[in-house]
Amino acid sequence: MKGVVKLHKEPHRKACELLAAWPGIGNVALIAARYIKDKLKAEEIGEIEPFDFFDPVGIMVKGNIIEAPQFPESKFYAFPAKNLLVLNSTPPDHEWYNFFNLVLHLAQNDYNVKEIYTIGGMISLGAHTAPRQFSATLNSPELKKALSSYELTREVNYETPPGQKPTLNSFFLWAAKRRNIPGANLWVPVPFYLLSVEDPNAQKRILEFLNHRLDLNLDFTALDAEINQLDDKMERMRNDFPEIDQYIRKLESNLRLNEGENEKLVKQVEKFLKETT
Repeated sequence: MKGVVKLHKEPHRKACELLAAWPGIGNVALIAARYIKDKLKAEEIGEIEPFDFFDPVGIMVKGNIIEAPQFPESKFYAFPAKNLLVLNSTPPDHEWYNFFNLVLHLAQNDYNVKEIYTIGGMISLGAHTAPRQFSATLNSPELKKALSSYELTREVNYETPPGQKPTLNSFFLWAAKRRNIPGANLWVPVPFYLLSVEDPNAQKRILEFLNHRLDLNLDFTALDAEINQLDDKMERMRNDFPEIDQYIRKLESNLRLNEGENEKLVKQVEKFLKETT
């Protein structure tokens, strides 16, 4: 197996869950992982050496001396009060399978991980006022049954189109399945005109599930404040720009916008949210 994991803390065999987070649509995975890390006082416990999996993103030179190349990071975090392990990583450029097996070897042999969760964002063509109804794809019929009470599973039949790569999350959960570790990828919709900003409603939808399933006892006060702030800004924008309000009303009525309307809505929302405090 290629690659090396450097642990800063002594591993334990107490059963726990793994949340793997990397960038994607709306960055929902990284933002959710960051929220959990901030609220539960994460402890960095290790990292994956990048050389076999990542291309360098820069070089460091001091006093004319080349010191070291700069690489993306893949770090593990643990939480003393919770049975949770978090991987926060950039997607590997190379050797996906070896990278995943390195993660899974640590998870299975050093931390006795019993379930794995990943998060993905989906571009929604609906309005931001619609509830964030999310779903899941799973690698285990038993886990699908166990999660049925959460109403997040629906029948999905899909095959990667020819010439395209599978999603990172799906390939990771397939690798976990080969080790008999059940896992689920949680898909949450993000309105297309909120992709350039953080969508706290999408974040809360995911975090509420993880909070209940993993017994995290998260405090959502700060996130609720972000939701209220975004709702207020969007309402002000709709009042100030009747044309934008008309576009959103069409989306709320399950009507589709044309390409020009989509582009105008995206640009106006991004501009307004950046300029408004």
